[in-house]
Amino acid sequence: MANKIISKMMKKYLIYIIILLSFSSIQAQRNSHYITNQEPLVAQPYTALPLGNIKAKGWLQNMLEIQRDGLTGNLDEIYEVVAGDNNGWLGGTGDSWERGPYWVDGLTPLAYLLEDEKLKEKVKKWVDWSIENQRDTGYFGPIPISEDTPRIKGTQQTMSEDWWPKMVMLKVFQQYYTATLDDRVLTLMDNYFRYQLKELPSTPLDKYTYWAGRRGGDNLQIVYWLYNITKEPYLLELGKLIHEQTYNWTEIFSGTKLMQSNPYVDLHCVNVAQGLKEPVIYYQQSKDSLHLNAPLKGLESLRAGHGFANGMYGGDEALHGNDPTQGSEFCSAVEIMYSFESMLPITGNTYYADYLEKIAYNVLPTQHDDSFMNKQYFQQPNQIKVTHEYRNFDCEYGGSSTLFGTTTGYPCCVSNMHQGWPKLVQNLFYATANNGIAALVYAPSSATIKVGNGIQVEIEESTNYPFEDTVEFTVNPDKNVSFDFEFRVPKWCSDPRITINGENMDFAVTDNKVLFKRTWKKGDKVVLRFPMEVRTSRWYERSIAIERGPLLYALKIDEDWVEKKEDTWKDPFFEVLPKSPWNYGLPRKTLEESDFIVEFKGKVSNMPWNIENAPISIYTIGKLVPHWKEYNGNTGKLPESPHPHRELGTEDVKIELIPYGCTTLRVSQFPEVDIYKKYN
Repeated sequence: MANKIISKMMKKYLIYIIILLSFSSIQAQRNSHYITNQEPLVAQPYTALPLGNIKAKGWLQNMLEIQRDGLTGNLDEIYEVVAGDNNGWLGGTGDSWERGPYWVDGLTPLAYLLEDEKLKEKVKKWVDWSIENQRDTGYFGPIPISEDTPRIKGTQQTMSEDWWPKMVMLKVFQQYYTATLDDRVLTLMDNYFRYQLKELPSTPLDKYTYWAGRRGGDNLQIVYWLYNITKEPYLLELGKLIHEQTYNWTEIFSGTKLMQSNPYVDLHCVNVAQGLKEPVIYYQQSKDSLHLNAPLKGLESLRAGHGFANGMYGGDEALHGNDPTQGSEFCSAVEIMYSFESMLPITGNTYYADYLEKIAYNVLPTQHDDSFMNKQYFQQPNQIKVTHEYRNFDCEYGGSSTLFGTTTGYPCCVSNMHQGWPKLVQNLFYATANNGIAALVYAPSSATIKVGNGIQVEIEESTNYPFEDTVEFTVNPDKNVSFDFEFRVPKWCSDPRITINGENMDFAVTDNKVLFKRTWKKGDKVVLRFPMEVRTSRWYERSIAIERGPLLYALKIDEDWVEKKEDTWKDPFFEVLPKSPWNYGLPRKTLEESDFIVEFKGKVSNMPWNIENAPISIYTIGKLVPHWKEYNGNTGKLPESPHPHRELGTEDVKIELIPYGCTTLRVSQFPEVDIYKKYN
């Protein structure tokens, strides 16, 4: 009898072990068609596609074309003193630090997404010089200038030996390789990483500047990418060393320093955006949940201590709190987007996809003009003037930080702003670990993806998202094939609806994702509908923000763009002045009754990101707050909400809110007006 019991127990134990092994096998699946994590790195749930496999459509394609015709495609001529042929990264004696690589980091994906031969040649020139001039030691990059080399105003010539700009150029090489399969890139990387492993113990990342130590996650990411191709063990040793020498972002994001005030913690806004991904990048090797969870905790802390309703944070160079008249730097926006794009396929956490859309569809469009010829260095969530005057910023740059110009503010962003739209396109689709497809970020686009045993599938995504709530996918495989197709359900959507070929589907939402496994045939259509409800959120001084779907809405303020020229800057710049009132509050009654009327304006244009073409509006009731006045070009102190409203002559006024990304002047965080509030 005892033997029978033991036998039954052994059978149950063996079944349990088999189930565990089977589950582990599923968890450790790795895509067989694309470059993805190899052991001992953790298996990725999603894998990025080669550059060029995803194409933009509709308004998103137009954004890329505007970049081609604007600064991105022509920076070497418009900003020749930095990006021209005398740049140190082309063998010259000019700028030899980050700005050239920054530009090419955005130019490279743009060139291959548009299949533009002229832009490809520009990229190749930069890639070729680094490859052809790599030193025997494995080091690459600009040749240091001599003491008697003439100094050129407006350039950074003397930091050519810094580790940091190499990290940016490695990102260029990675993208270039996935588009061209040029093996010279792998040789350069291998030689350089062997050099790094040899030199870092005596010449650490921050020897020349502190930037490299704070931005080492970019270096680490490419080390792991090369490991996944070559499986060279020394790369894992190097990865550990780079993490150890990189600024301790895990500690910063896991702790409470980001919420520190009086004074605020001394951290640079762009470093924070770039450093956000480092713990998750290293998690691939460490497998420590502390590294996995650190960015999530850090983002909560950023919101609490410095957060804006648009998703960014007060950081007009140093972190600077959450008053909506503080600025956020353009570089911070595109770099935090890249951090989300880097963490999403490693973690599978759709929180990063939601956040990526929030920045891309609210913040990104507002900091460049419609021609992509002028940029704004700092944007303000409550921005009632764009003028040449001093504000309460950590760095003022002669009062030019909000102007729309080429080199107004500080010149780093005119080089680094180019990666925003192109890299968003690259992350609209992923390959899954089991050779399927995942659509986790939504925009008009198409993609070519290998599934199953290598069958090619063409996907067409037709949508007016983020303005409208319907996304349609047309699936066209080379032949009928079974594979998993995953879709993200945005966290803000409580009632998603899905049809396949017109049939309403039953489905389960797990971790904000829906999966359909079926045999797909040519012409199959999946239609997702994510009903968008108007919702409110509370921010600085209990101010109110109005959101719908992925979009934040802001007061529509009539704008007057004025071109100006001053001797300080080579190129003209633009100021923007208000032509209508801005100092409105939202009555408590409006909020309690959710008195918001949504109105679609018709077709979404190829340039929807301005007040003339805003495709959707929300109408509601506002009240003027007469004592809320302008101060130094800003809104004055934001009235605490709810504010007792006692002024006379402030009748109900119908106001129009439009998507934040369509505005230049705006109020996006409103005081609540409570005419009933009384004090004892």
